[in-house]
Amino acid sequence: MRIETEIKLDYKDVLFRPKRSVLQSREEVDLTRKFTFKNSQQVWEGVPIMASNMDTVGTVEMAKALAQHKIITCLHKFYPVDLLQPLFQTAATDFAAISCGIKEDDINYLAKVHAAIPDFRFICLDVANGYTQRFASVVARIRDKYPDKIIIAGNVVTGEMVEELILRGADIVKVGIGSGSVCTTRIQTGVGYPQLSAVIECSDAAHGVGGQIIADGGCVVPGDVAKAFGGGADFVMLGGMLAGHEQSDGELQTINGEQYKVFYGMSSETAMNKYYGEVAGYRSSEGKTVAVKYRGDVNNTIKSILGGIRSTCTYIGARTLKDVSKCTTFIRVSQQSNEVFGKNS
Repeated sequence: MRIETEIKLDYKDVLFRPKRSVLQSREEVDLTRKFTFKNSQQVWEGVPIMASNMDTVGTVEMAKALAQHKIITCLHKFYPVDLLQPLFQTAATDFAAISCGIKEDDINYLAKVHAAIPDFRFICLDVANGYTQRFASVVARIRDKYPDKIIIAGNVVTGEMVEELILRGADIVKVGIGSGSVCTTRIQTGVGYPQLSAVIECSDAAHGVGGQIIADGGCVVPGDVAKAFGGGADFVMLGGMLAGHEQSDGELQTINGEQYKVFYGMSSETAMNKYYGEVAGYRSSEGKTVAVKYRGDVNNTIKSILGGIRSTCTYIGARTLKDVSKCTTFIRVSQQSNEVFGKNS
């Protein structure tokens, strides 16, 4: 047993230090980025934000909406192939990822999708624990089978595993364990890593071997998304911030006169009962189920998020999103906002 005593940080623990800026307006800020990925050698350009592959968030309807903003949606892995086909006949091809796990059924599902929709560009290999040798082996296997696809793999939170997955064939590694709003992994297992420090350390490792990372989880407000980019994230994945919208899955419920939609973790009892019939006897639920107040059209939320990031850029003098981490100085704080009249969210 050993203990690391160095302080690790979450988004709530820091603020950006403002700096002189020659930017005259938020309109001057460019939030698009262009990447050439290490292993697939594919080129992609867009706004590097992703909707999570949770079944209440990673929907076809969400993909259609976010593609208009050049934002990627990682579709959840339980979609029948025939429901995916119409989406990929549109301009959304560059902004939608096919998700799967690492069981043989998952790999067979991916093959069926590829046979029906050969032009999709992104594969999201998603497991809760990206530290197993089995996972690394499947990443290499998928890279061999689909050499020209952009492969996302995760989740991990430390540099050495980020490097391992990129060297095995991943283009982008998802970083985050236990930081999601409906994830209970830290409670059930005691495992995790403060998200901002994970992003800082993992982005450094990824960039050292020519890969990229996604900061996955922990963003509550638009400022957190900006902080993830400030910490070196190439992409930021959002779940809870995109839940409860018109384009999110789930029935509208009325509670005490207000409308809500259900949102739950993909390792929750709700999700496992829905897709597998039960929680397997050898495991426990690592997610919770909540009712999220209905938020209407997701386009309004996206405009708020993008507007917040542009404003961050004007405060720190970053003309492009790529410049954000270069212009970032974080200061540690004990309080992020004044909540005398309630939480700001």
